[in-house]
Parts: sequence; C-alpha cells; structure tokens
Amino acid sequence: MVPDLLPLHGIGGRGDLPVPTWLAIYSAGAAVAVSFFALGAFWSRPRFEPATGGLRDPATGQRGAATGRRRGPAGVVGRPVRALTWIVDHPATRVVLKVAGVLVLGVLLAAAWFGDPEPSRNPAPTWLYVWIWVGIIPLSLLCGPIWRLANPLRTIAALIPRTSYRRLPDGIAYWPAVAGLAAFLWLELVYPEGSDPRIVALAVTAYAIVNVAAGIVFGPAWFGIGDSFEVYAEVLARLSPLGRGSDGVIELRNPLAGLATMPQRSGIVGLLCLLLGSTAFDGISRWSVWTQRTGELGKAQHLLVYTLGLVVAVAIVTGLFLAGAAGLPKAFAHSLVPIAIGYAIAHYFSFAMFQGQAGWLLATDPFGRGWDLLGTSGTRIDYAFLTTGVIAGVQIGAIVLGHVLGVVSAHDRAAGLFRRRRLRRAQYPMLAAMIAFTAGGIALVTAS
Repeated sequence: MVPDLLPLHGIGGRGDLPVPTWLAIYSAGAAVAVSFFALGAFWSRPRFEPATGGLRDPATGQRGAATGRRRGPAGVVGRPVRALTWIVDHPATRVVLKVAGVLVLGVLLAAAWFGDPEPSRNPAPTWLYVWIWVGIIPLSLLCGPIWRLANPLRTIAALIPRTSYRRLPDGIAYWPAVAGLAAFLWLELVYPEGSDPRIVALAVTAYAIVNVAAGIVFGPAWFGIGDSFEVYAEVLARLSPLGRGSDGVIELRNPLAGLATMPQRSGIVGLLCLLLGSTAFDGISRWSVWTQRTGELGKAQHLLVYTLGLVVAVAIVTGLFLAGAAGLPKAFAHSLVPIAIGYAIAHYFSFAMFQGQAGWLLATDPFGRGWDLLGTSGTRIDYAFLTTGVIAGVQIGAIVLGHVLGVVSAHDRAAGLFRRRRLRRAQYPMLAAMIAFTAGGIALVTAS
C-alpha cells in the first residue's frame, strides 16, 4: 500500500491555534519590542564581535564605543573539544563522510531516473525536498559545517587531478550560489511538476554537472561561493554551538558569537532575503484566497503568476530589510540567519515530520520493482504522533525565538558600529522591520 503523501512544498496555514491569531501576533511583536528595549538599557557594548581593527559610526565617521575592547563575557573564544577535533579530522572520518555523500547522491539519482515515475511511489522527491533541503537545517545547527566534508560534488571534482586552477572572477562573491538557490526555489515553489521524479533527476543532474565542472576549473574555492547547498549549510552552521578556533581546534561556543563571524561578502543579503521571501511566498501560495484565484490557471499562466508572486515576496522582504539596515545591509545580514531558520522551521516542521516518513517508507522499494528491503511495505504515514497544538506551538515559538535572536545579533553589531548616544535611535528602523517580519511570519502560518 502506498503511503499518503503531502504536497512537496511548505505546510500551509494553521487555523487551530490555542490562542486567537491576533493575540499571537501582538504577543510576538511585543516580545520582540521588549527584547529590543531591554537590550538598549543593559547591553551597550558588543559581546560577540571578534577583535577587529575597529568599526566606524557611519554617521560621524568616528570609531564606535566597542573598538579595541576585550571580548565580552559571552566571548568569541569557546571551550576546546580536542577529542572531537581528533575524530572529525581523522582521515578515516573524512573518507567515510565523502563515500556516504557520493552514495547518497548516486542512490537519489538512480531512484529519480529509473524508479517509478509517479511521485507518490518514488522516494527521490521526498529525499531531495525533505531529507536534504529541510534536513540541512538541523544537521548544520547541530554539527556545524559538516556538509562541506560530505559534499559529493566536492568529492567528485577532486577526483580530476589538476596542477592549477583558474582564479575566480573578481566581485563574484556569493552571487553564483544566489542564482542556483533561486533556480532550486523556483523549481520547488513555482514549477507545477517540480515533484516529478524525472524532473528531479534532470535538475539534480544539471546542478551536479555545473558545479562539478566549475569545481574542476576553479578548484575547491568554487564550492564555498557557488554551490548553493554548501553555502546555505555554511551560513546555517554559523549559528551552531560547534566551531573552529583560531588554532583549528573544534570548540563549544556561544552560537551568536559564531554568527557574528559570518563574512560580510557581496551577495549574502540577496541569499538571505531570497530564503525569507521564498518562505513567505510558500505560505502565501497556501492561502485559500490565493489557491481559489489561481487554481484554474493554465500552465503558462501558472508559471507567470507564481514567478511574479515569488519575485514580489522576495522584493518586499528585501525592501523591508534594506530600509531597516541603517545603510549597512551587509553588516546586519547575519541577524537574518536566525529569522530565516525560524521561518523555515515554522513552515516545514510538520511537513518534515509527516512527509519525511514517506522517504523511509518508499525507500523499501526505491526503483518500483516490488521489493520490500526495509520490511515497511504496507505501512502508512503516522499523522497522529503530533497534535495540532504542538505543531502550532513549534511554529510560533520558532518565529518568535528567531526574531529575538535576530534582534540580539543586530543590537550587538550596532553596539560596535554606533556611539552610545545614538545607538538606540539608529536601530529603530531595524526594530520596525523585525516586528513586521514577526507579525507577517505568524500571519503566514496561521491564516488559511
């Protein structure tokens, strides 16, 4: 028996909150505002910023109050974990991760190309959109930048011996990763047949060929700026409690201290606003008012309307952030990371918990040959193990916590950029943007 399947997108609205929607929105907005004013009263010096040559107040040109100060109590320096460092850096560990990455890619492609063409009977779409795309979030938060070690595209490109590599073009920064991410999100959220196994196979194959070829030409440095999945995982890993110290030893750290070390490279704002905007559009496209007006569209009209909807959602998010960033969007881009994670958890939590089961159930017969490799044939998705109250609580909690952490990160950065007498005033636009994001995020996951 084939397991029941959910649409391969984010989960839509919740109309069964334990509190009224308006109360949830007001309470969440108040939590963000209160945290902001509490920070303004008790947090006047940066605690997470790494030691630098100094940050200048963009209005006065003078160095901020935090320049040259010692690391605060939260500190950038963490507690070394040398045993874990030895395990992670051991050659056997590296080989196991690389082999596992290549095997995962190979099995996914084999199932997508040669398995059952019906999405409800083929595990490849669920593996890609749930196990990999959504799974990157907890994997990176818990384990740090482990994706880099297991990335099969890095491994395959390294098999081609080269004595030298071409230099990456000047100013390219993260823009190749932004372009690749936009293409993936368009496939997931706009293209009607995005869950078709053969479409998945074609997309993953094309993505692999482009990135492996670029890795062969430009070397390993390409994957840190051009492979969308690796760049996304690396950004998320900045908020992990595990990181490398200056001596290369893995250390336990305050996650916000790790977040503060995120490079302020060109394209990072575009990457994060794309993530936020696409998640927002995913929620909007689940609203009944949207589906009622777009349900009868032809394919060409569907592509046009949904593409415009995605572009507009990303543009609105980008505009709100730029308006609140005090003219320093790259400096405050790191504050969007916890917000993006909160949005993703809110939208994909129940999707991952339920649809993720299908990836395991369908893996018992990945090629549609009537096999039962895992002994799960006939088992159905269990929808009863999570109540709607738990799901709603996780959704709202993730959004509120993400925004509070975003406010803390932004304030800590501002404390190093602005002199104390104008610290709070300079952050009012960012506060307004954060409250708008919070209210909008809750509205997206509660409306139906």
